[in-house]
Amino acid sequence: MLVYEFIPNGTLFHYIHSKRGVSYISLTTRLRIAQESAEALAYLHFSASPPIFHGDVKSANILLDKDYTVKVSDFGASTLAPTDEEQFVTLVQGTRGYLDPEYVQSCQLTDKSDVYSFGVVLVEILTSKLVVDFNAPGEERSLSSCFLLAMKENKMQELLDDEINHQDDMDVIMEVAELAEKCLSMKGEERPTMKEVAEELGRIIKHKQHSWGQEYNHEETVIGEASHDIVNEYSGYISIDREAEESIAIGR
Repeated sequence: MLVYEFIPNGTLFHYIHSKRGVSYISLTTRLRIAQESAEALAYLHFSASPPIFHGDVKSANILLDKDYTVKVSDFGASTLAPTDEEQFVTLVQGTRGYLDPEYVQSCQLTDKSDVYSFGVVLVEILTSKLVVDFNAPGEERSLSSCFLLAMKENKMQELLDDEINHQDDMDVIMEVAELAEKCLSMKGEERPTMKEVAEELGRIIKHKQHSWGQEYNHEETVIGEASHDIVNEYSGYISIDREAEESIAIGR
């Protein structure tokens, strides 16, 4: 029997797209959730032993507890980092719209595959748009493609969620958008690490606190504890070792 903590605020996907009774989601809240998610993935990549590649990073796998603290879930597609220099080939798993194109071609899941998927989540957080919109024309169905084109043509503002599309915050938004663009590089080697992504988000938030006139009240200790709890408590991945390498599917 597996017993899980009750998550009253559901997933980031529902928080963004259905608003679940929330009339307004501030830029500050969005960036805090993004940073906590990045910290959690950085923990998996750099602090877990052996390192873990999540394999299915998406907004539906980012849970929000009663305090809207992040818990990353669902490790059914996860793998342990290879112990030798030769990367192993695996069956491609994941969710359309979030999948790393390099992973799809090579069948090799890496830490940079998670970085790509997180880049899509960042765009989702900024735009509140579906990652794949089947009702849109063919070339506009992919949010990541629309985002990269908008960045190239300096039209990012047209994609933003109206709730955060304010000129006063545009410098912050563009910094985050540029970070997402780096995460979505077609070549994994050109993407930042999750640790670098988390640090950059933290820098952006802290640097802009004063101009926002707000306190960023989520202390690093809470983030660190939440990151550790993510591995120990969520997704049926309570103990990750070689004896439990078979997939643990959780509400996929």
